[in-house]
Amino acid sequence: MQPISDAEKICILALMHTPGIGAVTIRQLISYCGSATQVFQSDYRKLIKVPGIGDKIVKAVLGKNTLEIAEKELVNCRKFGAELLFFTDNGYPSRLRPLYDAPIALYAKGNTDFNWPRTVGIVGTRKISEYGKSVTEQIIRDLVPYQPLVVSGLAYGVDITAHRHCLRNNLATLGVMASGLDVIYPAVHQRTAFEMQENGGIVTENALGTKPDFMRFPARNRIIAGLSDVTIVVESARTGGSLITVEFAQNYHRDVFAVPGAINDPQSEGCNFLIRDNKAAIFTSVADLADAMGWAPGIPDVTAAATAAADLPPMSFEGFTQDEGQVLSLLKQSGAMQIDELAWQSGIHLNRLATLLLNLEFQGMVRSMPGKKYGLI
Repeated sequence: MQPISDAEKICILALMHTPGIGAVTIRQLISYCGSATQVFQSDYRKLIKVPGIGDKIVKAVLGKNTLEIAEKELVNCRKFGAELLFFTDNGYPSRLRPLYDAPIALYAKGNTDFNWPRTVGIVGTRKISEYGKSVTEQIIRDLVPYQPLVVSGLAYGVDITAHRHCLRNNLATLGVMASGLDVIYPAVHQRTAFEMQENGGIVTENALGTKPDFMRFPARNRIIAGLSDVTIVVESARTGGSLITVEFAQNYHRDVFAVPGAINDPQSEGCNFLIRDNKAAIFTSVADLADAMGWAPGIPDVTAAATAAADLPPMSFEGFTQDEGQVLSLLKQSGAMQIDELAWQSGIHLNRLATLLLNLEFQGMVRSMPGKKYGLI
């Protein structure tokens, strides 16, 4: 992907501010027209043909009332020192891009590599117990040899405990916010949010100045789940917000672990039910989690597999279907890919891709790996 121009960024932001348009519709418009800039250069007859686009939305786009708002927003972000990552940017998180509800743009501050080789989401109750604190601290200490990026939500309880202990253990950590970057919530976590920007950062899909309204928190939770290879729930009531994160993680085919607690503790009821209902694996130790994920201590060389694949002799796709050949070619180039990323790169629907990969496994061509990844044999 090529870097996008300021004009294109402004047009994407303008679409985001256009009433009645969401992420799916924006993608449809851009895909149909070729770019966000071309969306605003199109006429009524062209836009009305876009699937799912009605008269009201077309007229809202053609009004172009949001272009000036978008231009000011881009200027304000740069003044604030925020980085804007659009879904067409190279730096946009590869774990998010293939998801059906991925944000069109992310506002970030810090020095985070969103495509860090390993990511762990740590979530849980705001009313953390001493047991929860102890477990969270132990998890962070034990994760250090594996050097993941730890993702959480900057909230009270488990979230802030995880962030702060990452800082103490020099482990990169990322806070996903339900507000704008300039509205740290809760305000008492401002210092921690600032310190996180030295080794990680803060990120949101919300424009500067956005208040943390109630409905923005479930949307925030989907980003935590999407950014994480594996999510650990430390403590949660049966109706806790962490369970929303788990639902998203399962929809995204990501691994989930839950820390068991006492059967009479309301703060562990959610975790215990996740384990009982096979919605999460039982968390016993970081070592067991790493074994399940196929992680070895140290930072993996993400270029090694790709380099090795590039040195392989040309692969013959004779006898394979076009879709099978495309998947094999992508796996040869990358070494290993998560199924969501493979679906996005290939353009093959996830359900069909799962069947296709199973057939290739039976043929001895690919192997399934921990973390919903696939690679060549």
